[in-house]
Amino acid sequence: MISQPADNDRVSPADGPPRSPARLRLLGQVADAVPVPVPPATLRVAVDGVDGSGKTVFADELAHVLRERGHEVVRASVDDFHQVRALRYARGSTSAEGFWLDSYDYDRFRAELLEPFGKGPGHRFRRAIHDVETDELVDAPPEDVPAGAILLVDGIFLHRDEVVHQWDFSVFLSVGFDVSVPRMAVRDGGSPDPGHERNRRYVGGQRLYLRTCDPAGRADLVVDNNDLDAPVLSAVRTVDVRIR
Repeated sequence: MISQPADNDRVSPADGPPRSPARLRLLGQVADAVPVPVPPATLRVAVDGVDGSGKTVFADELAHVLRERGHEVVRASVDDFHQVRALRYARGSTSAEGFWLDSYDYDRFRAELLEPFGKGPGHRFRRAIHDVETDELVDAPPEDVPAGAILLVDGIFLHRDEVVHQWDFSVFLSVGFDVSVPRMAVRDGGSPDPGHERNRRYVGGQRLYLRTCDPAGRADLVVDNNDLDAPVLSAVRTVDVRIR
Protein backbone atom coordinates (compact mmCIF):
# COMPACT_ATOMS: atom_id res chain seq x y z
CA MET A 1 0.00 0.00 0.00
CA ILE A 2 1.18 3.49 -0.77
CA SER A 3 1.33 5.42 2.47
CA GLN A 4 0.21 9.03 2.68
CA PRO A 5 2.97 11.46 3.61
CA ALA A 6 2.37 12.62 7.16
CA ASP A 7 3.67 16.11 6.59
CA ASN A 8 5.46 16.86 3.37
CA ASP A 9 6.89 20.22 4.39
CA ARG A 10 8.61 19.57 7.73
CA VAL A 11 12.13 19.73 6.38
CA SER A 12 13.97 22.24 8.57
CA PRO A 13 14.12 23.16 12.26
CA ALA A 14 10.82 24.66 13.35
CA ASP A 15 10.55 28.31 14.15
CA GLY A 16 14.01 29.21 12.86
CA PRO A 17 15.14 32.35 11.09
CA PRO A 18 14.76 32.67 7.30
CA ARG A 19 17.62 31.32 5.22
CA SER A 20 18.45 34.21 2.84
CA PRO A 21 18.21 38.04 2.78
CA ALA A 22 15.69 37.89 -0.08
CA ARG A 23 13.54 35.44 1.87
CA LEU A 24 13.74 37.61 4.97
CA ARG A 25 12.60 40.64 2.95
CA LEU A 26 9.67 38.70 1.53
CA LEU A 27 8.63 37.45 4.96
CA GLY A 28 8.80 41.02 6.21
CA GLN A 29 6.39 42.04 3.44
CA VAL A 30 4.02 39.25 4.40
CA ALA A 31 4.28 40.16 8.10
CA ASP A 32 3.51 43.78 7.18
CA ALA A 33 0.32 42.61 5.47
CA VAL A 34 -0.91 40.49 8.38
CA PRO A 35 -3.52 42.53 10.28
CA VAL A 36 -2.60 43.27 13.89
CA PRO A 37 -5.22 42.04 16.37
CA VAL A 38 -5.87 44.44 19.21
CA PRO A 39 -6.32 42.47 22.47
CA PRO A 40 -8.54 40.79 23.36
CA ALA A 41 -9.22 40.17 19.64
CA THR A 42 -7.50 37.24 17.94
CA LEU A 43 -6.53 36.48 14.34
CA ARG A 44 -6.56 33.24 12.34
CA VAL A 45 -4.03 32.96 9.49
CA ALA A 46 -3.66 30.14 6.94
CA VAL A 47 -0.56 29.16 4.96
CA ASP A 48 -1.76 26.93 2.11
CA GLY A 49 -0.08 25.25 -0.84
CA VAL A 50 0.45 21.90 -2.52
CA ASP A 51 2.56 19.18 -0.90
CA GLY A 52 6.20 20.16 -1.18
CA SER A 53 5.48 23.87 -1.59
CA GLY A 54 7.20 24.68 1.72
CA LYS A 55 4.18 25.51 3.85
CA THR A 56 5.44 24.42 7.25
CA VAL A 57 8.87 26.00 6.85
CA PHE A 58 7.26 29.22 5.57
CA ALA A 59 4.78 29.31 8.45
CA ASP A 60 7.53 28.65 11.01
CA GLU A 61 9.65 31.44 9.54
CA LEU A 62 6.69 33.83 9.44
CA ALA A 63 5.96 32.99 13.07
CA HIS A 64 9.60 33.81 13.88
CA VAL A 65 9.29 37.23 12.21
CA LEU A 66 5.95 37.99 13.89
CA ARG A 67 7.30 37.03 17.29
CA GLU A 68 10.33 39.26 16.78
CA ARG A 69 7.80 42.08 16.28
CA GLY A 70 6.24 41.32 19.65
CA HIS A 71 3.20 39.29 18.57
CA GLU A 72 2.06 36.15 20.34
CA VAL A 73 1.78 33.36 17.76
CA VAL A 74 0.15 29.96 18.22
CA ARG A 75 1.30 27.41 15.59
CA ALA A 76 -0.84 24.55 14.39
CA SER A 77 -1.21 22.29 11.37
CA VAL A 78 -4.15 20.66 9.63
CA ASP A 79 -1.97 17.52 9.52
CA ASP A 80 -2.91 16.94 13.15
CA PHE A 81 -6.55 16.61 12.05
CA HIS A 82 -6.23 13.68 9.64
CA GLN A 83 -8.99 11.14 9.37
CA VAL A 84 -8.01 7.64 10.50
CA ARG A 85 -6.32 5.55 7.81
CA ALA A 86 -9.38 3.38 7.14
CA LEU A 87 -11.37 6.46 6.15
CA ARG A 88 -8.53 8.12 4.23
CA TYR A 89 -8.03 5.07 2.04
CA ALA A 90 -11.63 3.88 1.77
CA ARG A 91 -11.67 4.77 -1.97
CA GLY A 92 -8.35 3.01 -2.59
CA SER A 93 -4.68 3.72 -1.93
CA THR A 94 -4.13 5.46 -5.28
CA SER A 95 -7.43 7.37 -5.40
CA ALA A 96 -7.02 11.08 -6.13
CA GLU A 97 -10.65 11.62 -5.11
CA GLY A 98 -9.96 9.89 -1.81
CA PHE A 99 -7.03 12.18 -1.08
CA TRP A 100 -9.07 15.27 -1.95
CA LEU A 101 -12.28 14.27 -0.17
CA ASP A 102 -11.26 12.06 2.75
CA SER A 103 -7.91 13.23 4.14
CA TYR A 104 -9.09 15.48 6.99
CA ASP A 105 -11.80 15.75 9.60
CA TYR A 106 -12.96 19.28 8.86
CA ASP A 107 -15.81 19.20 11.38
CA ARG A 108 -13.39 18.66 14.26
CA PHE A 109 -10.78 20.97 12.73
CA ARG A 110 -13.33 23.76 12.97
CA ALA A 111 -14.88 22.69 16.28
CA GLU A 112 -11.65 22.00 18.19
CA LEU A 113 -9.34 24.67 16.81
CA LEU A 114 -10.66 27.32 14.44
CA GLU A 115 -14.00 28.22 16.02
CA PRO A 116 -12.84 28.38 19.66
CA PHE A 117 -9.81 30.43 18.68
CA GLY A 118 -12.03 32.72 16.65
CA LYS A 119 -14.24 33.37 19.68
CA GLY A 120 -11.25 34.65 21.62
CA PRO A 121 -10.28 34.60 25.32
CA GLY A 122 -12.54 32.60 27.59
CA HIS A 123 -12.61 29.69 25.15
CA ARG A 124 -10.37 26.63 24.89
CA PHE A 125 -8.93 24.95 21.80
CA ARG A 126 -7.03 21.78 20.89
CA ARG A 127 -4.15 21.59 18.41
CA ALA A 128 -4.55 17.93 17.51
CA ILE A 129 -7.01 15.05 17.35
CA HIS A 130 -4.96 12.42 15.50
CA ASP A 131 -1.41 11.08 15.24
CA VAL A 132 -0.87 10.21 11.58
CA GLU A 133 2.21 8.09 12.32
CA THR A 134 0.45 5.73 14.73
CA ASP A 135 -3.04 6.29 13.27
CA GLU A 136 -4.28 6.80 16.82
CA LEU A 137 -6.81 9.39 17.91
CA VAL A 138 -5.24 11.63 20.53
CA ASP A 139 -6.67 13.56 23.45
CA ALA A 140 -4.61 16.73 23.22
CA PRO A 141 -4.88 18.93 26.31
CA PRO A 142 -7.19 21.93 25.86
CA GLU A 143 -5.48 25.31 25.84
CA ASP A 144 -6.82 28.75 26.68
CA VAL A 145 -7.08 31.17 23.78
CA PRO A 146 -4.59 33.98 24.48
CA ALA A 147 -5.81 37.55 24.13
CA GLY A 148 -4.40 39.24 21.03
CA ALA A 149 -2.78 36.06 19.69
CA ILE A 150 -2.31 35.06 16.05
CA LEU A 151 -3.20 31.46 15.20
CA LEU A 152 -0.94 30.47 12.30
CA VAL A 153 -1.99 27.22 10.59
CA ASP A 154 -0.21 25.44 7.75
CA GLY A 155 -1.54 22.70 5.52
CA ILE A 156 -3.00 21.66 2.20
CA PHE A 157 -6.61 22.33 1.16
CA LEU A 158 -7.02 25.28 3.55
CA HIS A 159 -9.10 27.28 1.05
CA ARG A 160 -11.71 24.60 0.47
CA ASP A 161 -15.33 25.47 1.19
CA GLU A 162 -15.44 23.82 4.61
CA VAL A 163 -12.86 26.20 6.13
CA VAL A 164 -12.21 29.13 3.79
CA HIS A 165 -14.50 31.46 5.76
CA GLN A 166 -12.72 30.67 9.03
CA TRP A 167 -9.59 32.62 8.06
CA ASP A 168 -9.09 36.28 8.82
CA PHE A 169 -6.03 36.30 6.54
CA SER A 170 -4.50 33.71 4.24
CA VAL A 171 -1.42 33.03 2.13
CA PHE A 172 -1.13 30.62 -0.79
CA LEU A 173 2.31 29.35 -1.78
CA SER A 174 2.37 28.93 -5.55
CA VAL A 175 4.76 26.15 -6.62
CA GLY A 176 4.63 24.05 -9.78
CA PHE A 177 4.37 20.27 -9.52
CA ASP A 178 7.60 20.09 -11.54
CA VAL A 179 9.26 21.69 -8.50
CA SER A 180 7.21 20.40 -5.57
CA VAL A 181 7.24 16.71 -6.52
CA PRO A 182 11.05 16.52 -6.95
CA ARG A 183 11.38 18.20 -3.54
CA MET A 184 9.26 15.44 -2.04
CA ALA A 185 11.29 12.80 -3.91
CA VAL A 186 14.54 14.08 -2.41
CA ARG A 187 13.00 13.99 1.03
CA ASP A 188 10.86 10.84 0.84
CA GLY A 189 12.67 8.70 -1.72
CA GLY A 190 9.80 8.60 -4.23
CA SER A 191 9.69 9.43 -7.91
CA PRO A 192 10.40 13.04 -9.00
CA ASP A 193 7.99 12.62 -11.91
CA PRO A 194 4.57 14.20 -11.20
CA GLY A 195 3.03 11.68 -13.57
CA HIS A 196 4.46 8.60 -11.87
CA GLU A 197 1.99 6.03 -10.56
CA ARG A 198 3.20 6.56 -6.99
CA ASN A 199 2.26 10.25 -7.21
CA ARG A 200 -1.15 9.73 -8.79
CA ARG A 201 -3.09 9.99 -5.53
CA TYR A 202 -1.42 13.15 -4.24
CA VAL A 203 -0.87 15.13 -7.42
CA GLY A 204 -4.27 14.14 -8.75
CA GLY A 205 -6.02 15.10 -5.51
CA GLN A 206 -4.31 18.46 -5.43
CA ARG A 207 -5.18 19.15 -9.05
CA LEU A 208 -8.81 18.56 -8.07
CA TYR A 209 -8.38 21.11 -5.27
CA LEU A 210 -6.78 23.72 -7.53
CA ARG A 211 -9.55 23.26 -10.10
CA THR A 212 -12.42 23.20 -7.62
CA CYS A 213 -11.43 25.93 -5.17
CA ASP A 214 -8.95 28.25 -6.96
CA PRO A 215 -6.98 28.82 -3.73
CA ALA A 216 -4.76 31.45 -5.34
CA GLY A 217 -7.89 33.44 -6.12
CA ARG A 218 -9.26 33.04 -2.59
CA ALA A 219 -6.03 33.90 -0.74
CA ASP A 220 -5.16 37.39 0.47
CA LEU A 221 -1.53 36.94 -0.61
CA VAL A 222 0.04 34.65 -3.19
CA VAL A 223 3.76 33.91 -2.87
CA ASP A 224 5.78 32.29 -5.66
CA ASN A 225 7.87 29.88 -3.57
CA ASN A 226 9.51 27.96 -6.42
CA ASP A 227 12.92 29.36 -5.44
CA LEU A 228 13.22 28.91 -1.67
CA ASP A 229 15.98 31.49 -1.42
CA ALA A 230 14.20 34.09 -3.54
CA PRO A 231 10.41 33.86 -3.09
CA VAL A 232 8.30 36.53 -4.78
CA LEU A 233 5.09 38.20 -3.67
CA SER A 234 3.09 37.62 -6.84
CA ALA A 235 -0.45 38.70 -5.92
CA VAL A 236 -2.13 40.78 -3.23
CA ARG A 237 -5.87 41.00 -2.62
CA THR A 238 -7.47 43.90 -0.78
CA VAL A 239 -7.92 42.64 2.75
CA ASP A 240 -11.15 43.31 4.63
CA VAL A 241 -10.48 41.82 8.04
CA ARG A 242 -13.18 41.87 10.68
CA ILE A 243 -11.33 41.66 13.97
CA ARG A 244 -13.57 40.22 16.66
